[in-house]
Amino acid sequence: MARGLVIMPTYNEADNIEKIIPVVLAQSPELDILVIDDNSPDKTGDIVEAISRQNPRVKLIRREKKLGLGTAYVLGFRYALEQGYDYCFEMDADFSHPPEKIPEMIALLKDYDLVIGSRYSNGISIVNWPMKRLLLSYFACLYARKVTGCPVRDLTAGFKAYRCDMLRKLDLNQLREDGYGFQIEIDFLIWRKGGRIKEIPIIFTERRAGVSKMSRRIIWRAFILVLRLRLQRLLGKV
Repeated sequence: MARGLVIMPTYNEADNIEKIIPVVLAQSPELDILVIDDNSPDKTGDIVEAISRQNPRVKLIRREKKLGLGTAYVLGFRYALEQGYDYCFEMDADFSHPPEKIPEMIALLKDYDLVIGSRYSNGISIVNWPMKRLLLSYFACLYARKVTGCPVRDLTAGFKAYRCDMLRKLDLNQLREDGYGFQIEIDFLIWRKGGRIKEIPIIFTERRAGVSKMSRRIIWRAFILVLRLRLQRLLGKV
């Protein structure tokens, strides 16, 4: 049986984490969950540690401070590769990503290197976002796609499944961005490596509890990143 790892970075997700873990694990017996907690003041890490004592499919890495989404995923990828998993997921802990899509994404990994749960592959499928944030997200994806040339409609999506064989082809040390930028960069690098990419439509629902971690700094860095990726492609460096 293949083995998969759902990588779930957390910061102040105490209201969600105990609910989402069993729902995710119920999607497939192949799955384990790795929670990477950035020293959440609300004791998210303590909740996960208690669960992991009872369930060996739940793993926990604690970090000493808030270090960002991108570095958490790179840490999770390294863990997946070191532990011999066949595939891994990026997934938020707040129920914005529908767990029921996981089996379909696993099945598609037989033919694809990256499967993306996309908000924009079939129109716009987002619930409970204010118009300003929706427009920002949509046009950020459009801008990134046009400038980089990467043919992914939802380049900032955070619900993804990767074949670990594909991740081994990447230089994970290159991935230094956070938030939007991290998602754009890894999709771009996989595309440039010849990876087979599939987008499937999901309904993205704004978090049930907690606070969004989006910031102006993350948005600005993603804007600059897109220009850098374009230049690197033109110069033949990627």
